[in-house]
Amino acid sequence: MAITFSRRDFMRRSAGVACGAALLSAGGRSDAAARPNVLFIAVDDLNDWIGCLGGHSQAKTPHIDRLAQRGVLFTNAHCQAPICGPSRTSLMTGLLPSTTGQYENSPHFRDGARLKDAVTLTQHFSKNGYKTFGVGKIFHGGHPDPQSFDVNGPRPGQGPTLEKKLSYTEGVKLWDWGAFALADEETHDYQDASWAIERLGEFQEQPFFLGLGFYRPHVPMYAPKKWFDLYPIESIKLPRVLADDRDDLPDAAIALAADYAAPPHAWMVEHGEWKHAVQSYLACISFMDHQVGRVLDALDASGKADNTIIVLFSDHGFHLGEKQRWAKRTLWKRSTRVPLMISAPGMASGRTCARPVGLIDLYPTLIQLCGIDEKPGLEGRSIAPLLREPAAAWERPAITTFRRNNHAIRSERWRYIRYADGSEELYDHSNDPHEWRNLAGAPEYAEIIRKHARWLPKVNVPEVKAAPKGARRK
Repeated sequence: MAITFSRRDFMRRSAGVACGAALLSAGGRSDAAARPNVLFIAVDDLNDWIGCLGGHSQAKTPHIDRLAQRGVLFTNAHCQAPICGPSRTSLMTGLLPSTTGQYENSPHFRDGARLKDAVTLTQHFSKNGYKTFGVGKIFHGGHPDPQSFDVNGPRPGQGPTLEKKLSYTEGVKLWDWGAFALADEETHDYQDASWAIERLGEFQEQPFFLGLGFYRPHVPMYAPKKWFDLYPIESIKLPRVLADDRDDLPDAAIALAADYAAPPHAWMVEHGEWKHAVQSYLACISFMDHQVGRVLDALDASGKADNTIIVLFSDHGFHLGEKQRWAKRTLWKRSTRVPLMISAPGMASGRTCARPVGLIDLYPTLIQLCGIDEKPGLEGRSIAPLLREPAAAWERPAITTFRRNNHAIRSERWRYIRYADGSEELYDHSNDPHEWRNLAGAPEYAEIIRKHARWLPKVNVPEVKAAPKGARRK
């Protein structure tokens, strides 16, 4: 059962300095003006290749790293779906994909009857006295939800893109990588950051919730050349990949991991593009990290930092050859694990937390930290106790779903996967962090599997379908 915070005098100030009183009483409500602001930064397709998580030894992310030092870095955080639309729908509605039926990027989540009238995270904040702003990719890029924000910034998409692809001439247009001859200022991520910076510089009579979504390092992995210069291609280190890594996987795992858009790993190797693609991913990360730094600097300069909760997360991970595949859309660590860090007034700073948590936990956490009305029916759990003490007891695992009836259960030590046909995988992260050895067939692990299987969703609703013509959402 989650700890209940007091609502009284959450951010009482004395001599102009926030006292950081983080515990709130169940009776009484803090004045709206005293409630903390929220800066909510979403990053697309970012795995653990950031300095503070150590996923790639060459990654240069000084600004994300300094944000991690301002708060708690969750080293065992996971998305609820390893694909953009369902992941963002889950975290913004506080419901599991198995509950909503939102398993794929399309249709729009409000097209289905289950979520037609859903109150999203930011809508709930609007109903409780916050001014909400949104820019960039908060929801899936092609399916935004304008009603979730009081003020919507420009939504220019993933661009700019190029008429002629640079590296991967086959396949869909988005799958490409390389340096382009544009300045930072000409990119949409830079422009979205600038819009957010302008909002931070404005006077706000109400507490604000500012959502900012960056597209990079999502494909096409394009960035200005100066970011590629940070990573000379001759020095690029490749992730470790086993030639026989798939030999102990069930057929259902191989089928689920098939990706219609991403290039096969064999193509990357045969065409000598593996290093180039890794370089491009790293360059895009450093470019995005610089935009994060611009926003953090603006927050500090605004005088609002002491009374602002900062959340930075990615919607899912990304393969760059691991398990011989690219992109996301799997139930393995590389797809489900995400960066997550939260800096909040009065909470721990410069700490890491290894407890398994999910993006679905952000909705109840921010409600609790800001002392606003609870939202019935949420399926996540507030991780505010872990922000106070990252080593606090925590029994709940993280649950990830990809398509109907396929689930991963991640505890502090283990990853258990069950597919729709009943086949299984089990990995012991205490001695197999790369998930190279599937233990599911060994009888000595039957009890471990049983304990994890009890967390599998009991409800797996059919996939949401588009609304009938003439009955579309408004």
